[in-house]
Amino acid sequence: MRMHKTYIGAARTDLLKTNDVAPQDYRDAMARFAGAVHVVTTDGSHGRRGVTVIAACSVSDNPPTVLVCLNRENPRNDAFLKNGIFALNTLSAGQEHISNAFSGFSGLPQEERFALGEWETLSSGAPTLVDALTVFDCRIIDTKEFATHRIYFGRVTGLRIGDKLRPLLYHDRGYRVL
Repeated sequence: MRMHKTYIGAARTDLLKTNDVAPQDYRDAMARFAGAVHVVTTDGSHGRRGVTVIAACSVSDNPPTVLVCLNRENPRNDAFLKNGIFALNTLSAGQEHISNAFSGFSGLPQEERFALGEWETLSSGAPTLVDALTVFDCRIIDTKEFATHRIYFGRVTGLRIGDKLRPLLYHDRGYRVL
């Protein structure tokens, strides 16, 4: 028989009776959330930047709109807001090295991270990964700040649909492939 854990803050119980959930417990639960791996990029007068994210999704198809969530406690991420554009580059199987580089764990400076792939621009001027599974090129139309993150809503102004490859996923603190 498999035992399921239910948390009340740091205490385990059979029933969830409060909204007091410890940050580490929340992170552990979110590790079970499978998500597509993306690199979100920007470029402009406020600098070129790229960051690995799984916190991205579709908002609407009319007008075509996506959102991405970035940590606003990192001041380098302000480049996205100040440039007013971003590209959401969805990675495929075999692109773990790009994800690792843009996650920051490799310690590579931005220029060296971008050197790992072939990039071009579509309509916004944000760098787009040529061999990405798909690219959503966007102009920022709205932002919302919540807790540690800023949510960027991007109107899709350009698309690139790549080859039909297997998507790169992140689940249980590791890469997975469908």
